[in-house]
Amino acid sequence: MAIQRFYLTYAEDRIKEPIIYQVGRKFAVVTNIRGASISDHIGIVALELEGEEAEIDRAVRWIAGQDVKVEPIQKNVIE
Repeated sequence: MAIQRFYLTYAEDRIKEPIIYQVGRKFAVVTNIRGASISDHIGIVALELEGEEAEIDRAVRWIAGQDVKVEPIQKNVIE
C-alpha cells in the first residue's frame, strides 16, 4: 500500500460537487482530507490517498478529468 498527498484546486463551478466522495466509491483508495480552505469562488483541499500505486494513479487521473487541478504535495509538508 502506498500513501500519496495532493493539493486539489476547485474552480467556482466545481466546489459543490462531491468529487472526493466519488473517488472513494469509484476507486480502491482511502481518502483522508488533511486540510481545506473553501470560499464561494475557489476551493483548495489537501487530500491524502492510500491504496495501490496504480489505483491512486487512476483516481488522480479521474479527479483531473473533473476540471480539478491536482498537484502533488512534497513529503512531510502537512504532517
